[in-house]
Amino acid sequence: MQFDFHSTRSILVERGGAAHLAKRIQERGGKSALIVTDPGVLSAGLLNPSLSQFTELGIALTVYSEVQADPPVVIIEQAVKAAQECRADFIVGFGGGSSMDVAKLVALLASGKERLSDVYGVGMAKGPRLPLILVPTTAGTGSEVTTISIVTVSESEKKGVVSPQLLPDVALLDAELTLGLPAHVTSATGIDAMVHAIEAFTTKRLKNPVSDCLAKEALRLLAGNLHRSVKNSGDIVARENMLLGACLAGMAFTNAPVAGVHALAYPIGARFHVPHGLSNSLMLGPVMRFNIEAAHAMYAELGQVIRPGLQGSTLQQAKQLADYLGGLAGELGLPKRLADVGITAAAIDQLAADAMLQTRLLQNSPREITLSDAAMLYQEAL
Repeated sequence: MQFDFHSTRSILVERGGAAHLAKRIQERGGKSALIVTDPGVLSAGLLNPSLSQFTELGIALTVYSEVQADPPVVIIEQAVKAAQECRADFIVGFGGGSSMDVAKLVALLASGKERLSDVYGVGMAKGPRLPLILVPTTAGTGSEVTTISIVTVSESEKKGVVSPQLLPDVALLDAELTLGLPAHVTSATGIDAMVHAIEAFTTKRLKNPVSDCLAKEALRLLAGNLHRSVKNSGDIVARENMLLGACLAGMAFTNAPVAGVHALAYPIGARFHVPHGLSNSLMLGPVMRFNIEAAHAMYAELGQVIRPGLQGSTLQQAKQLADYLGGLAGELGLPKRLADVGITAAAIDQLAADAMLQTRLLQNSPREITLSDAAMLYQEAL
């Protein structure tokens, strides 16, 4: 047995903890902070409880709020420039996965010692980076505990920067920030987190017992609380369980990487601007059914966590789980098929070609996915 497990140094679970963000920065020596977020977080007022303490403690604060979903290179460059201009000595990512991914890269690149174009890939980013706190406002990406940031580099391609240098000093999980999230956001991000755990558990490369334990506990929390969170946006216990579940799934997949679902989801997001969690949910059922011959024993094991009491052989249980998860998006009121988000058969060949560029992910699939396989999977999802 041999593996190398990385994780965030400190995970702080605290209802209302975001209001004390400035104190956490002061405790770590910060005097000038840049908060990286998006217009939706800003307009929803989620930052407001945090702001007064910055003034009280005399910490200079700049807010960069132009992050967009699937952030392109220009957004990272703008945010880095903002950090340099305000001479930030502390970076905060406050929002969904895109805001946290941008914040990680800002912390890495603000010193000017590395360029974004030089750090794509695994282990290319060497650091150092500025001190970093990440505060998720959705229970989905787990970016607060992952070694990766995703950048949209063209109309058809996303690239990842993968390095332990991207792990923050603190992940602050404040479930109050997720209260009142719309049902469709809760559903899509929740399924996204489940995909992280499922693919971490079934990955062909770097599978390890620590990630396995985290993935199973993540799925217990997520599957047990997703419907509650969707039905009642004010259920703080369910929200907290979802937030922790997404975090544990992030810890799992940053060490046991995701695979085919993500590889096929990325082109959908890049070309059609479908949110990442929804893209994953659309491809989950087809990819699981494709993988069954290679992964049915693992799927059956997860099935007893997600749907306790499944009966039959491991193959039968795996098929039941794939069918259940494939129908989960529709059950929760999300689009069920690619056609529902405006994708037609004419796009399949291009999507399949784009998916083949995701070699970093495809190599983790328990069953090899070829170009013709990818086209078939998109057709099934159509």
